[in-house]
Amino acid sequence: MSRSLRVGSIAAIAAVAIASLSSCAAGNSPDTLEIKPDNAQATVGPSIRLNNIAVVTGDEPSGEHTGPVNVTVNISNSGNTPVELQSVSVGTDSATFADDKGAPVAGIVVPAGGSVLLGGDGNPSARVASTSVVVGGFAPTSFTFKSGEKTETEASVYPNKSIYKGFGPTPTPVAVPTKAAGSPSAATTGAAATATAPAAGAATAPGSAATGAATPAGAATPAGAASPSAGTH
Repeated sequence: MSRSLRVGSIAAIAAVAIASLSSCAAGNSPDTLEIKPDNAQATVGPSIRLNNIAVVTGDEPSGEHTGPVNVTVNISNSGNTPVELQSVSVGTDSATFADDKGAPVAGIVVPAGGSVLLGGDGNPSARVASTSVVVGGFAPTSFTFKSGEKTETEASVYPNKSIYKGFGPTPTPVAVPTKAAGSPSAATTGAAATATAPAAGAATAPGSAATGAATPAGAATPAGAASPSAGTH
């Protein structure tokens, strides 16, 4: 093969390789492949697997967070019998469980051959009332099952945003104090004040309840009454 043909072949091969790499680069972006965060995973015993373990805080995008958090995880059970998640902790702070309706429950049951997602609307939840974590960092998170099996991992900490929007803890309702029984209502108090207040223009001279009504104006002398000197000689 002549030198010119060899050079042309090498150039053609290089062009094809560059084109292939360019197409790969265009097609393998995170947006194209919808890459999800590389979250912690764990295996417990022969049949329990925990996937996408994460701790979700409030809406703050970064920095230290002290307050409530939710733990989200997908628990799959490939065994022939149900398993029950009995406790979840972030650091030394324990979570409380609620079912998909928000009612408190003692544990989360994962059916045989099935899976359960903790966190998100319409799913059971694991909520820690207060703990200290760093958004964007990691937090030691442990899971204990009724069988006695336990695992601990470093879970990523995310804010309640983006793909974790709706997975964060909901604010605890603030109780409104009720009015004590027997206390006067505002309407009653106002009525009493109105009843005891003197009317505008009413006489206030002490001891004269009928003051201002004893002698009508312009009637000091009754009509037709004889004056003291009339007809007297």
